[in-house]
Amino acid sequence: MRLNKYLSEAGVCSRREADRLIEKGDVTIDDHVATLGEQVEGHEVVKVKGKRVGEMPDEIYIALNKPIGIECTTNRQVKDNIIDYVGYPERIFPIGRLDKPSEGLILLTNDGDLSNAILKARHFHEKEYIVTVNQPVTSAFLKKMGSGVPILETVTRPCKVAKISERTFSIILTQGLNRQIRRMCEALGYRVRKLKRIRVLNIELGDLQSGKWRHLSESEIQNLKAIIRQ
Repeated sequence: MRLNKYLSEAGVCSRREADRLIEKGDVTIDDHVATLGEQVEGHEVVKVKGKRVGEMPDEIYIALNKPIGIECTTNRQVKDNIIDYVGYPERIFPIGRLDKPSEGLILLTNDGDLSNAILKARHFHEKEYIVTVNQPVTSAFLKKMGSGVPILETVTRPCKVAKISERTFSIILTQGLNRQIRRMCEALGYRVRKLKRIRVLNIELGDLQSGKWRHLSESEIQNLKAIIRQ
């Protein structure tokens, strides 16, 4: 097994993060400094920054209703970081990001492979949001949002958009550009007043209260893994 996959499955970090640690010389195998692409069989003593990698932990999958103001970072020096906010006793990390001024569903896990699979842009994985803006939602606005908006030197993928009330609409994205919905609205002369994510693939926010989290059910986990294998 490649070393970066071994570290990912051991819950240490994602494969990408593992490669960075290896490049920095922070990973050793049987007391020699590991190199990128190195293979392990499982019996070796693997250490990261001098600490031995233990047995593979149980997989953890959590759904959090992130409140406004919480930062989706694993850097615990950042005020109001999501790791300290959740306070889970084992190492976990968020899958992707949800802007600090935004709220709603974000998944956290220790499964680096699942996280990477969800985040790969080519898979067109759906994320659904409810958005409130500063002026009435018109049919022209909905049509432009749904057909693609020029931002960040590209044009957003076509997406599903539906009006909910005078100033509120739902949108289902299959990509994750930086501050995408806010930038799309701004490009069309609108400002986002409230943005809430209510679904990631098959996982729904439901009635989970703001600031609360729950473990995913076994059926949710199995269905999630089936979707990302497609």
